[in-house]
Amino acid sequence: MDFPELIATISSWIWGWPFIGLCMATGLYFSFRTRFLQLRYIKPMVTLLFHGKSSQSGISSLQAFMLALSGRVGTGNIAGVATAIALGGPGAVFWMWTIAFFGAGSAYIEASLGQIYKEKIDGNYRGGPAYYILKGLGVKWYAYAFAVIAIVSLGIFMPGVQANAICNAFSNAFSMDSRLTAGIIVVLLSLIVFGGVKRIAKVAEIVTPFMAIGYVLIALVILALNYQHIPAMFMLIIKSAFGIHPALSGVVGAAISMGIKRGVFSNEAGQGTAPHAAAAAEVLHPVEQGLVQAFSVYVDTLLVCSATAFIILATGMYRVYDSVAATNILMDGMGLPAGMNEYGPINTQLAVDAHIPGFGSAFVAFALFFFAFTTIMSYYFQAETNVYFLFRKKRINFYAVNILRIVMLCVIFFTAINTMTLAWDMADIGVGLMAWANLIAILLLQKVAIKTFDDYEKQLRGGIPTPVFNPEKLKIKNAGEWNTINEQLKN
Repeated sequence: MDFPELIATISSWIWGWPFIGLCMATGLYFSFRTRFLQLRYIKPMVTLLFHGKSSQSGISSLQAFMLALSGRVGTGNIAGVATAIALGGPGAVFWMWTIAFFGAGSAYIEASLGQIYKEKIDGNYRGGPAYYILKGLGVKWYAYAFAVIAIVSLGIFMPGVQANAICNAFSNAFSMDSRLTAGIIVVLLSLIVFGGVKRIAKVAEIVTPFMAIGYVLIALVILALNYQHIPAMFMLIIKSAFGIHPALSGVVGAAISMGIKRGVFSNEAGQGTAPHAAAAAEVLHPVEQGLVQAFSVYVDTLLVCSATAFIILATGMYRVYDSVAATNILMDGMGLPAGMNEYGPINTQLAVDAHIPGFGSAFVAFALFFFAFTTIMSYYFQAETNVYFLFRKKRINFYAVNILRIVMLCVIFFTAINTMTLAWDMADIGVGLMAWANLIAILLLQKVAIKTFDDYEKQLRGGIPTPVFNPEKLKIKNAGEWNTINEQLKN
């Protein structure tokens, strides 16, 4: 068994049906426990984006939202959606929506826990699963194990698929040598990651909305030009999702698997990545940032992923393959050139090119560049946060962080010029390992998260427009940073 085969085998073990069931069950459980906050609190999710400002220690809610969204919106929103349709059929899109809706509950829980147990290191707020596992569960080995998993996943396994997708898109659009593209990515990323968390947050705040809004607008243009196909497109998605469509009746399992797999990869709900950004925010109550991060799941999947799916399906730029016999075509959207078996960013590029000749390939290549580049940037911030967790001494931190930067940049270059299949399998291993460890942790810490949520609602019902978090009053231990915050508020 060679290295790519070994990676593919490990990925299949991690992403088996037990894991898919855990993702769905966890999201469903938290949705009921919070009485479907993802529906009840949609308006506050939006308004809270603009509450609070950055400080010397923390970033603003909006910056934290953009930093987390920059991690969520990446190659999974273009290449991942195309892959899900190719191997799971149009029905995979429905299951992406489903995991996003229920996953918003998990996203809220993990983000609020990140806020509850944050701490100040070198003058900046830091937090995430390793922090709340240690402080909330008190299990040191588990916390350190998660930190190691996160550093390896975020620093080695996951960034490559983002860079690889950029190289493929630029190769399709401009016949650009992948080594040159990879080199440019590494140089630009170096300029940002060596600038620290504030620079990362500032870049995310500027770039993320620009790229997401532009991409969705192009999708709306494509839909408008293909308005007559919209009803049939939605019927195709629903029928395929439940095996009603004759051609795809045998791939319902693949639709569910690919939809959830690519959905979790894209929106990161429950994966344990977003709590790192959530913890960095300066807010008055952990629930505020939890709600903001739940909203980012909607933006990622219901807006950006749907935009890609609609572009591909409305224009017929897809083929569905048998996931077992990859050469067996189960359905042909009739838009792709005959004999073409490639899928990924090229599906979206051809779809846009068909309506805006000469524009699609370049536009998607640059959109994917911004999507994937900001995701790599977010991965670095999260990996760095776990380095700070492992090594508390400033001198050791200095060397450890710089080693992380160098290793990550080297891995990005290597994976970017390798095969797409290897890059995806490596990324899936990283996502799966983090999600397994994090989902178990947030289930064990659910009482703390729900208690905090109930406190927020109680204060709102009591006429307090801006609730303030007091961990001592709620008998939540090891949330010491909040005692300092409350003292500052009193003064």
